[in-house]
Amino acid sequence: MTKSIISWVGGKSKLMWLINLLAPPRYERSVDVFGGSATVTLNLDCSGSTLKVYNDFNANLVNLMRCARDKPLALMREIGFLTLNARDDFEVFKRFISKEEFTENDLKAELELTEIMLSPPTAEQAKLLLLRNAEEKDVKRAAIYYKLLRYSFNANGDTYGGKKCDVRRFFVDIWSFSHAFRDVTVENKDFESLIKQYDRPMALIYCDPPYFDAEGFYAVIFPKEDHVRLHDTLAKASGYVMVSYNNAPEIVELYQDFYIFLTTRPNSMSHKEGDVYEELIMTNYDPQPFLQQKNHQMNLFSFFSFVSEGDYKLIHEPATALKIYE
Repeated sequence: MTKSIISWVGGKSKLMWLINLLAPPRYERSVDVFGGSATVTLNLDCSGSTLKVYNDFNANLVNLMRCARDKPLALMREIGFLTLNARDDFEVFKRFISKEEFTENDLKAELELTEIMLSPPTAEQAKLLLLRNAEEKDVKRAAIYYKLLRYSFNANGDTYGGKKCDVRRFFVDIWSFSHAFRDVTVENKDFESLIKQYDRPMALIYCDPPYFDAEGFYAVIFPKEDHVRLHDTLAKASGYVMVSYNNAPEIVELYQDFYIFLTTRPNSMSHKEGDVYEELIMTNYDPQPFLQQKNHQMNLFSFFSFVSEGDYKLIHEPATALKIYE
């Protein structure tokens, strides 16, 4: 598997075998709507010509992904300068991230004022300084957020975990990620507008939203009304839709028009040995016609393919599929 540069609450590395198994054999674009650590975007088993879109509503996270993709050397240099050795440093960085930062609108206003207040040669020099300063702020913010995630408990960026990390390993991870992510389109949009923008008949739209009744674990607020809004948006999609959720009765009821599969994975949030977490993977299409062929291929070539890490079963089948495989 291609490794992400960060750990993330609800990361899907343990479920990639099933996500790839249930995905349609062929699609022309993948849309990772709640991208998180980008593990799914990086590890979907698709052709090299597939258009890949990564999206997240967390602006700090998206800024980190963009800097890691486009400015890996600048980001590595900034991380090397930023030391984080104790809880006090962690709290300082957290307060920095929580502040309102210099936005594009602020920059535009500053550039307009520069033209009014200064003569043309001086104005051009001031513009360059302003643009350079804005770029450096993006990288500094990305470096601080990266370290917050790396040093926090369960990678939530909120609670200091006291973990020891080798900064040199960060550099290797970021450089590798930059190459793997170089052709990925990165967005920072609300899920509904993103899905409507990239939805096509041959698109795979993958959603891993904040889990139901577990919103306290996420940086972005996702109320119950958004769970309904997400379902209603996906039910109208023309592409192939796959959704991951926790096994909640309310979600099973909401997605009665989808195929619902149940599986388990190790529970990284639990301190009990062997504890597992029940996950749902739901599709607007019937994956059963091509599951048998994929299972055969995985068994035949398991020494270099994704290997099943657990069992899965179909627990609900709608009367009619919303999407027919083409």
